[in-house]
Amino acid sequence: MYNKVTPEILDKLSGIVGKENVLFDEESIKLHSVDETEDLSFPPEVVVKPQAAEEISEIFKLANKFSIPVTPRGGGTGLSGGALTIHGGICLSMVRFNKIINIDTQNFQATVQPGVITQVFQEEVEKLGLFYPPDPASRGSCHLGGNLAECSGGPRAVKYGVTKDYVLGLEAVLPTGEIINTGGRVLKNVTGYNLTQLIVGSEGTLAIITKINFRLIPLPKFKKVILAAFSTLEDATDAVAKIFQRGITPSAIEFMEKAAVRAAEERQNKKFPNSDAEAQLFIEVDGNYPELLDKDIEQIAEVVEEFNPLDMVLAEDEQKVQDVWSLRRGIGEAVKSISAYKEEDTVVPRANMTKLIRGVKEISARYGITTICYGHSGDGNIHVNILKDKLDEKSWEENLDKAIREIFELTVSLDGMISGEHGIGYSQKSYLPIAIAEAELELMRKIKKTFDPNNILNPGKIF
Repeated sequence: MYNKVTPEILDKLSGIVGKENVLFDEESIKLHSVDETEDLSFPPEVVVKPQAAEEISEIFKLANKFSIPVTPRGGGTGLSGGALTIHGGICLSMVRFNKIINIDTQNFQATVQPGVITQVFQEEVEKLGLFYPPDPASRGSCHLGGNLAECSGGPRAVKYGVTKDYVLGLEAVLPTGEIINTGGRVLKNVTGYNLTQLIVGSEGTLAIITKINFRLIPLPKFKKVILAAFSTLEDATDAVAKIFQRGITPSAIEFMEKAAVRAAEERQNKKFPNSDAEAQLFIEVDGNYPELLDKDIEQIAEVVEEFNPLDMVLAEDEQKVQDVWSLRRGIGEAVKSISAYKEEDTVVPRANMTKLIRGVKEISARYGITTICYGHSGDGNIHVNILKDKLDEKSWEENLDKAIREIFELTVSLDGMISGEHGIGYSQKSYLPIAIAEAELELMRKIKKTFDPNNILNPGKIF
């Protein structure tokens, strides 16, 4: 279906972006053959680093002419194989699109390029008293463009929403080479179809984003955190819905089972409070008035007391809050270091979390597989890490797919979906029909065909 990258094509690519930005040495190919998705590896034939939308347009025209697949890549932190060059071809690295073009303090907006690192952007707007809430665990290395592609969420989605809620408009290059502008810089806009929100979350399969207009909000001045320890997983998850029933919306509620906490402690060589507890909730509140936060904390503590907590620890000063967040952010990396693994990104209505986690444990026990659960319990997004651990290779290969399918079927039966923020990409596409009906899938395929008639942009993903 696709042709190989020839010396002629390499010369033409060099003419578009400069010879120094066309890489095909062994080290560059190896670096761009993987992301953070398990142990998958698909080497590109060439890595190209453009710096302007017009250059990407020319690359697409070339790729269409010679039937060469083009796979976009941001920070390489994806967890569903979305940036893997599974058909070889061109890896389109967006690292040179790394400028914060403008921060508009009057209108609470910013215009940035997609290669800006998320944490860098957050810190720059915070210097001006502004706040960009989407907060993925990989924020220190992931790119904003990748966040848009996956519609990243993170812990603070429960109060502030996900990436799509902050995108006003885009500049993007279609796979056919046209440069388009979607949306704008206004807060209300029903001028035609919402192409902005179609591209956000499309996992780099419909267009290459080259410029982003974000909306921002005022930065909350104060934060407080409660760590609540429980003797059972069920007590921890049951407490979450009750907190919201009290009329409180925390800025984050994170669930961690004991094995997840222990893994983070060992990897970071730090001590987590009450790490012997079967489960913990990390509950953060934020705002501009400490006395109101104190009232929220009191009410949260009252709710937690109804679910037999082993202990509650309050972190008030900035350093303690940061220390606890550091441990929480390190859980994913720590759990994955234990053994071969497969991470699933289930999401259900938060009142159904207890049934989900209980069911996951029953399924994994039946197949002899170890599972470690943690995640954003405030919005029902539980990361289920399935570990090979001490299981023999034959049992792992025979049972893994069966266990995942049962977990996803359970998730959908609980009114959930099989991915909350990691995307479908390459690694999850065989499971998509569990959650999406064929009529809807066919409509998605037609949209893809309209944007990308020759199927050269990130082929082999989602479908």
